[in-house]
Amino acid sequence: MISKETYNEAVKKTLEAFDAAKIVLTEEERNNVEIADFGLNNLEYIGLQLIIYVNTERVCAKEMVLFPGQTCPEHRHPDGVENGIPYVGKQETFRCRAGEVELFVEGERNVGEIELPPTDVTVFHRIVLKAGEQYTLYPNTLHWFRAGKEGAIVSEFSTKSRDDTDIFTDKRIERAPQVG
Repeated sequence: MISKETYNEAVKKTLEAFDAAKIVLTEEERNNVEIADFGLNNLEYIGLQLIIYVNTERVCAKEMVLFPGQTCPEHRHPDGVENGIPYVGKQETFRCRAGEVELFVEGERNVGEIELPPTDVTVFHRIVLKAGEQYTLYPNTLHWFRAGKEGAIVSEFSTKSRDDTDIFTDKRIERAPQVG
């Protein structure tokens, strides 16, 4: 569980990051920043701050802030069934807007020793995205990502997001934030 004080400070830092990057948000968006600590109460190292612009049956668009060195834990977006109708897992494109983000995906390991995050990870094919660069992940692709030393802002364009169905490698992960 994340403390209310930590949550409020993270919202403040997130809005400052958007402002510094000149990403204009509506007042409603500014009031709906989501802070995800993934139930590990270690937001400095494991977490994600985001706003959702749109999430419909066909498309989703999000803006994500990662603080310096912060990691979004390893997970995948599986196929499933919703209201009796099968669907294919989420396909998403990450576009780095500011800073630098390391994206780790399935594939041949292309890094030597690296500093591991304080959560379980199993894939080590690294793709580095700098501002203006993007990468598309296909459904069911195991992945994790973390910000560089300056932090990062990443836009996500995807098919429908069903965050509650994500499968995390680290079984301690709780996707829905709890603030107390």
